Amino acid sequence: MQPVRVALLSFGMSGRVFHAPFIDLNPGFQLLGSWERSKRIIQEHYPRVKSYPSLESVLEDRLVDLVIVNTPTSTHYEYARKALEAGKHVVVEKAFTTTVAEAVELKTLAERNKLKLSVFQNRRWDSDFKTVRQVVESGNLGNLVEVDFSYDRYNPLLSPKVHKETPGPGSGILKDLGPHLIDQALVLFGLPTSIFATIKTTRALSKVDDYFEIMLFYRTLRVRLKASYFVREPVPSFVLHGTNGSFLKARADVQEVDLQKGEKPDRLNWGVEPDQAHGLLHTTVDGKTVRETVKSLPGNYSDYYVGIYQSIEQNLEPPVTAEEGIRVMQIIEAAEKSKREKRVVELG
Repeated sequence: MQPVRVALLSFGMSGRVFHAPFIDLNPGFQLLGSWERSKRIIQEHYPRVKSYPSLESVLEDRLVDLVIVNTPTSTHYEYARKALEAGKHVVVEKAFTTTVAEAVELKTLAERNKLKLSVFQNRRWDSDFKTVRQVVESGNLGNLVEVDFSYDRYNPLLSPKVHKETPGPGSGILKDLGPHLIDQALVLFGLPTSIFATIKTTRALSKVDDYFEIMLFYRTLRVRLKASYFVREPVPSFVLHGTNGSFLKARADVQEVDLQKGEKPDRLNWGVEPDQAHGLLHTTVDGKTVRETVKSLPGNYSDYYVGIYQSIEQNLEPPVTAEEGIRVMQIIEAAEKSKREKRVVELG
């Protein structure tokens, strides 16, 4: 069977770390190359691939089946639309687009052209989130009452990536880290009935938002999503309290760190967290109090691309659908509205 032939639209950190290694190692794919604007470096890592000089050269290549739109968020809609119009399947990095309307238009275009469109929400395949999901689905916490997911770090300096610090519709922490947390919450709990958001700038000289706190309100559950650059002392990134007990888990997935070091995802024990990062479960099971560590499931972004291959070759739904991407954008737009109007925003 002929492999799905893939072109990246960038070979910076995203292409080099999050996409190319998994595409290259999957026999269902053939990495054809990447659009490179200034530096020509992809062939240093993958000697047999192309360095495309322009977007047009990628889209005009009849060999390309799948385009990975891993460029700045502000370009996602334009590049994904052009790829779909050229008859290519598309994977779009987060944030999906800059508006809900753009996301809906891309979904409609993909369906009309009978093409696959997916959002790269890779954090669903982090070891920590996979473990949280397993605990939630086990029912051992009883009915969940309150949940906190955070993506914190200590880094008061501005990013060297200019596009991340330049004000615009695709910049800021809400569209950078927000989609990870929002997607994880929606996977577990679905759409909330209403939200309230605080979005602000905390770093000196920053011109974009670098802090957010979003409250998602459900009928009997409150979910708090938060990201900050000023958390120096680590705290649990996943805190879940239910009627039976609690589960605390650090954000400890090792894949990004290992990929940055050049390690390949076919390595033995890929995605396995250190023992000290395992979560703490304190609950009641079958009438008995349990307080124990929960061994983390291994993370593996390869599973996302397995799902992409199956969606194209077997005409299945992608592992992250365009509709799921639209729902994340709905939460982001509602959060922005909540900030502007300083009120709780109801979701339809």
